[in-house]
Amino acid sequence: MKLWETVKELDVSFYCSDYWKSYREFIPAEKHLQTKAETFTVEGYNSRIRHYLARFKRKGKCYSKAEHMIEKSLNLLFLKLNNELTILN
Repeated sequence: MKLWETVKELDVSFYCSDYWKSYREFIPAEKHLQTKAETFTVEGYNSRIRHYLARFKRKGKCYSKAEHMIEKSLNLLFLKLNNELTILN
């Protein structure tokens, strides 16, 4: 609910979610699109991030205290996955 309180005032055309029934309780039906077609890519990226970076794993002992370190870690990961990080090749 904290996330919804933050985003509900944004000017967006629609919100995409999976079929978790709780979303229907607070996202307005006219702006809610429930479909795996719009969410599977994001879920795939989230899975890869958790696989490669311990700080994003659930219930782990690794975590980040600084937002800029999260950003730097993600930048390095995506450079590596896109074969653009030349120092490790």
